Amino acid sequence: MTTRRTLLGALAILPLARAALAPAALAPAALAQTPWPNRPIRLVVPFAAGTTTDILGRILADAIGRDLGQPVVVDNRAGAGGNVGAQAVAQAAGDGYTLLLATNGTHGINASLFPELGFDPVRDFTPIAPFVTTPTVLAVRPELGVASVAQLLALGRQRPLSIASAGNGTTGHLSQAMLNLRTGLKTDHVPYRNAGQGVTDLLAGRVDAMFYHPLGLKPHLDAGTLVALAVTSARRVSSLPAVPTMAEAGVDDFVVEGLWNLFGPARMPGEIVQRLNRITNALLADPAALANLRAQGVEPTGGTPEALAGVTREQIAKWRPVIAAAGIRPD
Repeated sequence: MTTRRTLLGALAILPLARAALAPAALAPAALAQTPWPNRPIRLVVPFAAGTTTDILGRILADAIGRDLGQPVVVDNRAGAGGNVGAQAVAQAAGDGYTLLLATNGTHGINASLFPELGFDPVRDFTPIAPFVTTPTVLAVRPELGVASVAQLLALGRQRPLSIASAGNGTTGHLSQAMLNLRTGLKTDHVPYRNAGQGVTDLLAGRVDAMFYHPLGLKPHLDAGTLVALAVTSARRVSSLPAVPTMAEAGVDDFVVEGLWNLFGPARMPGEIVQRLNRITNALLADPAALANLRAQGVEPTGGTPEALAGVTREQIAKWRPVIAAAGIRPD
């Protein structure tokens, strides 16, 4: 039987128990109120160090880190055309501490190129900000004896042309496939494991031409060891103002551009998305930063998360028929 003394003792203990439990009960609320960011952020770059994507990722990481007051560590996760890095981000927590510098490969082309991505480019990511874009450049050796796209096409009707790219499914490969589709030529695609090997073979005369980003070709163009015949953008680019577009060179409906955009995992908090969006757009509006980016051969995009979501859907739809018509398969 419970005695009066026992009951009074139990009542006396209750306030002490409540006090002991209070810190544990408050801990989740306190953690939830911890300001973001309070530790380093990881920016996954889904290609190797030294690539165009890596260089751009480090420029963006530096800008985000300076604004937020926390280090932004670049994590190179190369493989499967960018899918390895993209999948790592798709599986990460949407807490703002893992970001992805995506390409239109990871968020467009690969959806039709690979039978299994390991992620959904729309469902598994939070769009944050469009970043930059660049065309490919159609380049040849001076010794080939052509100075225009028209002359290259004429040569291609006399004998097969070999055209290098940085690998199957890259924008360089899609440019070569587009050239075949738009002109009726049957050029031979020569894929390389990395662009550097392709440029080396182009300089040595082992291939006739190459489509690649301006950043990787410009030193050779400036030195005169390669000649730029055209760019694959809708407008001329500031880093190569004298080089015509493919349309200006006589090949209509020919736009192939590399895109780099900032994403996070799904279900990121809206306030974090908006802050990262503001940082990215501020970087693109800064004259010194803009000059640096254009020196890398890219042009600013910028815009809203909603615009980026639309770009992803457009890229998936754009490349599906081209990849099917050209019979492109991954390496």
